[in-house]
Amino acid sequence: MIFWACEIKIGDGFYQTIQSEFMMQNKRVVITGVGLTAPNGNNLKEFRSALLEGKSGLAFHNIRYMGEQVAGFCDFDNLKYQNRKSLRRGTRAGSIAIYCANEALADAAFEMDRIDRSVVGVYLGITEHGNVETEEEIYQLHQNKMDTMLWSPHHNPRTVANSPAGEVTLNLKITGPHCTLGAACAGGNLGVIHAYQMIQLGDVEYALAGGVSESPNTFGIFAGFAAQGALGHAEDPTQAIKPLDINRKGTVISEGGAVFFLETLESALQRNAYIYAEICGYAMNSDASDYVNPNTEMQIACMKKAMAKANLETYQIDLISMHATGTGAGDFSEGHAIKKLFDESPSTFVNFTKGHIGHAMGAAGALELAGNLPSFEDGIIHPGINCHEVDTECAPINLVRETPKKDCQVETILNNSFGMLGINSSLIVKKYKGEEKC
Repeated sequence: MIFWACEIKIGDGFYQTIQSEFMMQNKRVVITGVGLTAPNGNNLKEFRSALLEGKSGLAFHNIRYMGEQVAGFCDFDNLKYQNRKSLRRGTRAGSIAIYCANEALADAAFEMDRIDRSVVGVYLGITEHGNVETEEEIYQLHQNKMDTMLWSPHHNPRTVANSPAGEVTLNLKITGPHCTLGAACAGGNLGVIHAYQMIQLGDVEYALAGGVSESPNTFGIFAGFAAQGALGHAEDPTQAIKPLDINRKGTVISEGGAVFFLETLESALQRNAYIYAEICGYAMNSDASDYVNPNTEMQIACMKKAMAKANLETYQIDLISMHATGTGAGDFSEGHAIKKLFDESPSTFVNFTKGHIGHAMGAAGALELAGNLPSFEDGIIHPGINCHEVDTECAPINLVRETPKKDCQVETILNNSFGMLGINSSLIVKKYKGEEKC
């Protein structure tokens, strides 16, 4: 238990000390299921193989008003867990979330019918959602002489902030709490962090958590990044995003989702479940300095706080999964933060994922964590691709690029995700090793 105490004034010169129990249990929380869809795979096995093989999921797509643009679209079976009616009523982000949540439950071999569904929570990080459907409705409005009678009756539930997580509860008949966490591109990490906190508090016993995005289905995000001069391009679409490469030209917009099934270690052992990882530490903070430009010192502070919570020193971090957007400001800030903290830790390796799949926004952190989890078992670190000419000004030491790093002892992963408005998150997971606690 964690205790807190405070003094309150009860009269002139008189104070009373109030001591209370903050009901946060020291529960060990583990990941036992992974469901995902990415531009280069629709489950963890496919995704991991693509990462190890350097297979890109990026291609040219025609984006309304923007013409041919490089983007990452997913190609999952959206009727596997939904019928056509729910697809029409819901959102693209919700469809991704439903697919990933069901896949996570199946992967965890967790039978929902055996439990009270009020003890399951759904916590999903997002950047933006509802834009896809809203843009389409506005487009149709202009095609039909501004007749608002043709406006969709489903507009409001599609655009409320809790939409993707709420669609999951409707699909799975979950009656426990649900929420989305608007955390820009830090959203994937924050979904997991919030779920971990809720299990610790005893608010839920199980959680479906991660991040989702439907970004490339809306022209607005392309136009916005183009206006910032941050939209990647190349004759070969698979080369459009080059994180940490001196010839970087910007980021690539993608969609995707990754949802994890979280439960207590006690529950996982009782079920004899396969344990992907144990959650050990996390941190979140804010730059409070700029709308879009990151802050190196606050990223350092975020990583330090996460390691302190996990009781780990820098040399005990085996792998850092970088946010690495392929933008100059993003690469420089995070690269310098990692160099400052870890250049004296020669056993810490670093990789990134966006070269393969582009920037999946709210899903990015969750997908990047998922892709690295198999390293605990196979001892292989997947490479970041498209970093052909390393920018030595910001690239950390031990950067794994182009080819996989084999025969590694990976027992801890630090997963970085940072977003606009200066939101930072670092999540640390550890290989489960029996009674040895984080």
